[in-house]
Amino acid sequence: MMKIKSFVLPLLLSATLFSCVSTKKFEALTSKYNDLNNSLVGSQKDLKVCRDEKSDLERAKAIALAQLESQLAAMKEQNEFLKKNNNQALKQLEDLSVISSSQAESIKKSLDNIGSKDSYIQSIQAAAARKDSLNMSLVMNLKGAIGDLSDKDINIKVDKGVVYVDISDKLLFKTGSWDVNVAAKTVLGKVATVLKNQPDIEFMVEGHTDNVVMTGNGDVQDNWDLSVKRATTIVRLLQKQYGIEPAKMAAAGRSEYHPVSDNATAEGRAANRRTRIVILPQLDQFFKLLEKK
Repeated sequence: MMKIKSFVLPLLLSATLFSCVSTKKFEALTSKYNDLNNSLVGSQKDLKVCRDEKSDLERAKAIALAQLESQLAAMKEQNEFLKKNNNQALKQLEDLSVISSSQAESIKKSLDNIGSKDSYIQSIQAAAARKDSLNMSLVMNLKGAIGDLSDKDINIKVDKGVVYVDISDKLLFKTGSWDVNVAAKTVLGKVATVLKNQPDIEFMVEGHTDNVVMTGNGDVQDNWDLSVKRATTIVRLLQKQYGIEPAKMAAAGRSEYHPVSDNATAEGRAANRRTRIVILPQLDQFFKLLEKK
């Protein structure tokens, strides 16, 4: 019905006004009507948007309120839990308060023992760290003395608190021999200088071979024999030519049974033929570090 009125009214107005007013005035009135009608439509759209936004806000408000209520309920539950635990803790303290004086003294001694053991462990750790630093200093001194020799010929390292100096046998001996080369004495002299400047250390010289069976040399029975002869040759040289105290040295033959590489290749066998100087860990020196604490 409203739509019919909205359609008929402009027609009646047009017919009436057409007979009473000029065309110019009619057009002006028509334009004004259209403007008002457009404004009405726009206002209706704005009203709808406002109503939709209001609905969205009300829904968001309801969701936020529900979340707050849930959080409040959780906080109340947590508060009750804390109260319960607090009461239990107080009850435990009350129970502890009835222990005898002897029990209290026993607990105190146990705590003191734990503290002293912890202090002792810290002292051991500090002493071990100092020992490691001394080993690293020794390694740096050895590397500085050796110079720019390849790691394939001489290798210096620290492993589990022990310093190792591996010297390739091609620097020291001819194949199947235990006579030291003239050129090798230069290398041994540099190593000996560093070792001699460390009066508190002891070391072992180990001979190592590959797994090639010894043949054609009546003076050597097998690789055991060769490895021992090479070790004793180095020890003897360090003692007689470089003045290292014999009491600080030991000689040992390892034969072929401690390889560092695969004996299946020529390169591997060359790596296994070596003389190793092992700087022995001095437990008495280690405990002296502890006593200083």
